[in-house]
Amino acid sequence: MNFRQKNTILVTVSLLVGVGIFIWLGKVIGWDKIGGAFKVFQGWQGIVIFCLSILILLIGNWRWYEILKDEKAPVSFWKLWQSYVGGYALMYLFPIIFLSGEIFRIYDIYKEEKISLDKAAASVIIERILEWTVNILFIFFALFFFAFKLEFLPLQVLYIFGLALILFVGMVAFFYFKAFRQKGVVRGFVKKFTSKELSEGNTAIIIENDILKFFKEKRHFFKSLFISILRAGVMAVRTWLLILFLTGLNVGLPAAFSIVGLTYFSALIPIPTSLGSHEVIQTASFEALKMEASMATAFTMIIRACETIISLAGLAILLKKGFNIMEDGFNKPNDKNNY
Repeated sequence: MNFRQKNTILVTVSLLVGVGIFIWLGKVIGWDKIGGAFKVFQGWQGIVIFCLSILILLIGNWRWYEILKDEKAPVSFWKLWQSYVGGYALMYLFPIIFLSGEIFRIYDIYKEEKISLDKAAASVIIERILEWTVNILFIFFALFFFAFKLEFLPLQVLYIFGLALILFVGMVAFFYFKAFRQKGVVRGFVKKFTSKELSEGNTAIIIENDILKFFKEKRHFFKSLFISILRAGVMAVRTWLLILFLTGLNVGLPAAFSIVGLTYFSALIPIPTSLGSHEVIQTASFEALKMEASMATAFTMIIRACETIISLAGLAILLKKGFNIMEDGFNKPNDKNNY
């Protein structure tokens, strides 16, 4: 079985799992109730939610733009936007293909914008670390917020997602522990598992040094962290407005921030568009907040519709650039100067 076939199977299996959970939940809640939840949602409200979804991505692209600028490797904001949306589409639609979106973004700005491989890779890694730093903070806020809601999530759900959360928290915490001490891990990791010594000119070492340098500059770090928090804040506003549109209830920003945290929580399991997993978690949160379960499903479906439209635009960018989802992103660019 070749690499492409394995990826196709992984995508298919993860999608089928998501579809199965979604169908099961729809039967439990009742498709008629879910359909009824959409009746209160109007066209202009959909435009507002879609525009906020675009704004969320624009802020994410702005974060990446600032990171590259701080790395002395500036790229036009709108040229970077194409790479960002293309990478977003891969992460959203094919999360089971490990690092597909990140590899595309590295590959694209390396090839199209002539950014050195080490600068391109470092910028994307930094951007993802900052993204998950804020995601984890919001997840913990959500879990503490709902801690007083009895039977908020079934134990089985908490076990599955909790293990994934522990893994992510462990990796991010380990990174910051090393980064703030300006201690690299790549050389020791490679030596332990391959018994090989990496030279200072090796690409992996150069990338690691670029990342450590960024986190050493506190001004750069806090600026990008602020942009990350701003992005999550806009997601909370989108959540608050959508619940207001669907239910007429003002749940307040703390609850909206918690629901955003649970959105990140649902993304810990790599299912395309978080189909099924998002519904399960948000159904529990809506019920804990004394709202109907059908509203939770309508909520997730509207969010998914907006993000899928954007992702389809991203796929169009991938096709335009001739990027093969299953193969091209995993072929390393040949840059002899970086080795």
